[in-house]
Amino acid sequence: MIYKDILDSLEKENRLRVIPASQHGLDLVSNDYMGLGARWEEFQKEFISRYEDAPNTSSASRLLQRYQNLHSQLEERLDSLYGKRTLLMNSGYHANTGALSALSIPGTLIVSDKLIHASMIDGIRLGHGDTARFAHNDMAMLRKILEKKASRYKSVIIAVESVYSMDGDLAPLKDLIEIKKEFANVMLYVDEAHAFGVFGERGLGLAEELGILHEIDILIVTLGKAAAGYGAFIATTETLHSYLVNCARSFIFSTALPPSIIAWNHLMIEKLLSMSKERRSLREISYWFRHEVEAITGRKCQSNSQIIPIHAGSAEKAIAMAATLRDHGIDALPIRRPTVAAGTERLRLSLSAGLTKDDLIRVLETIRLALN
Repeated sequence: MIYKDILDSLEKENRLRVIPASQHGLDLVSNDYMGLGARWEEFQKEFISRYEDAPNTSSASRLLQRYQNLHSQLEERLDSLYGKRTLLMNSGYHANTGALSALSIPGTLIVSDKLIHASMIDGIRLGHGDTARFAHNDMAMLRKILEKKASRYKSVIIAVESVYSMDGDLAPLKDLIEIKKEFANVMLYVDEAHAFGVFGERGLGLAEELGILHEIDILIVTLGKAAAGYGAFIATTETLHSYLVNCARSFIFSTALPPSIIAWNHLMIEKLLSMSKERRSLREISYWFRHEVEAITGRKCQSNSQIIPIHAGSAEKAIAMAATLRDHGIDALPIRRPTVAAGTERLRLSLSAGLTKDDLIRVLETIRLALN
């Protein structure tokens, strides 16, 4: 059977995925960057007392749903934070596939960084516009594409992530804005999934930290990572908000998130906004840890964030490194093809504001052992 043959091939190449059992070691796997998820029990009583009447089901899409007060209130709060119209989506995947497929219509060119997330790639593929790609963070190449092609289209969308999920490096957002301004028909689409909660005085993302929120046309923000909730939202113009309500299929044809989930998102965002001290702490330990990793590996770390890759060079080595860490009570999973290119297999370490320096010293000692 062809499916079994594919599975056998994946296993032979050390690329067969399985759902891991519950993990109980030091967490370097999840995207709980601010440590809110690990503290969920601490917030349970407050949540129940404030939102005891929030239903656990919505039973319909937003366009048909009866109970929408909490959804609307959360969108209004996000509107005021971002100075844009926001639209709740069921996940970051729903947001990217829905928005990019809806925006990618005939007469549109989407120019994307080669390292954008799979959800963005899938959204572009589902659309009917033209596409082009530029080498990662290569602004000269991007400009050449736009100079050659932008005038042929009614609309051009540059699609990037602010913090890239596998290398932890940052998009040059200010440079992207300057390039955008050179062309009358160009918009900037930025996925802030791994920046929300971590960057910016209020944790609104890298665009907030750089003071350029108003310059970005479409922001995608997930609530399932640093915010320790579920779902995502799109922040954009009034016109594009209305367009997505009418044309984003993942919004129109998905059952809405239950009000109880939206209520939890309310509470988590409230907590997140006040975590300036934790954001500074995470920044400091990430900076220190990256330099310690460089000293151990002898390799320049491209990361400028809380996401830190430890390159293995092969799937087999990445699996072996993860096993060594697991044996020492540290959860860190291997990242393999097709998530990353062949030869760049790695451990992807996600740091959290809940980690201590002693925790990370233990991690570094184990990494040194795993590399020997």
